[in-house]
Amino acid sequence: MRALVQRVRSACVSVDGDVVGQIGTGFVVLVGVAQADGEDEAQLLADRTANLRVFEDDTGKMNLSLLDVGGDALVVSQFTLHADCRKGRRPNFVRAAPPLDAERLYELYVEALREAGVTTVETGVFAAKMLVEIANDGPVTIMLDTDELR
Repeated sequence: MRALVQRVRSACVSVDGDVVGQIGTGFVVLVGVAQADGEDEAQLLADRTANLRVFEDDTGKMNLSLLDVGGDALVVSQFTLHADCRKGRRPNFVRAAPPLDAERLYELYVEALREAGVTTVETGVFAAKMLVEIANDGPVTIMLDTDELR
């Protein structure tokens, strides 16, 4: 599984003009599920996300986690994180998990974030065309990949 984590001051996601998820300070997390992923990857990724220390402490160092600052999370599914662009000019997505598997692991990731102690976890709509508005803070953007975290 992959997560592109962006530290934000605020963010929202809309589907067909209707806001379906909105947060204040915290993370926007774009999540992509690969064919080989399972429940262990969802749990690992959620733990790393909740405990990623990229918020500034009193001295200005990135030393605090989402849990430490009581931040929110807006989680959006994004199969394109598994795009293969090595050949040609159009990416292929054969590494991405089939929709039913991906949705199950996406939902497990969301629930694992809540269980880790993130009190506000909002989501987009799985497989919908979404408009994501982000006020990136820093900017701070980190890629987490369970293949590299093990």
